[in-house]
Amino acid sequence: MTATRLHSSRRTAARAPAAPGTRTVERALALLGVVTEAPTSLSECARLTSLPPSTALRLLRTLEAAGFASRDAAGDFGAGPRMVQLGATSLASHELTRAATPALERIVEATGESSYLSVRGVGDTALYLALVEGTHAVRHTSWVGRSIPMAGLAVGRALTDDVPEADGYVAERDLGEPDVTAIVAPIRSRGGVIGALSVLGPTYRIDDETMHRYGRVVAEESTRLSEHFGARTREDHS
Repeated sequence: MTATRLHSSRRTAARAPAAPGTRTVERALALLGVVTEAPTSLSECARLTSLPPSTALRLLRTLEAAGFASRDAAGDFGAGPRMVQLGATSLASHELTRAATPALERIVEATGESSYLSVRGVGDTALYLALVEGTHAVRHTSWVGRSIPMAGLAVGRALTDDVPEADGYVAERDLGEPDVTAIVAPIRSRGGVIGALSVLGPTYRIDDETMHRYGRVVAEESTRLSEHFGARTREDHS
């Protein structure tokens, strides 16, 4: 009976008209889809989205004010700087995740502990993008997609490039989870830090000697990735 009622309610919801706010979002997204393909005139934007020109203009002006659309000298609408930035960030995150996955796997192979890839999130937060779980029965997990404040954490120090140059990594007992030890190294490009590799494991299994041994593993992998993304090495500076 429960499954039948659920199915019936879904069909009813599907027949219900969209709320005004939802229709506005749908129309704005349709316009974004048009202008991000190529610069387009207002009349063509209206035609392709089946909107009255006055509605299309109002929505495009809103998108323009927010930086998602822009107008050229001819008056045609195209992708705005905010849209370009979001696209570039998305592509960079995808490439970073793809390139970092083998490094995460090697870190787990060398340490047995879970390994994460993180980047700076919104504001002063760190966003965890990818994980390869450790091989121990008790292991750190489930932080992919999670955003946490960077202040006072090893991952925050790595993402803000507050890392001892001689070591290349930060190793600390995690303030966010007192029973967890975090070992983190930054990933750099020519423009600065673009992400970080981490090992996270239970403190009872990671003494000081082990912590610094794992730190060298993480730092080596982050150096490889940094070179992949064009960061200058020590040899370049010499």
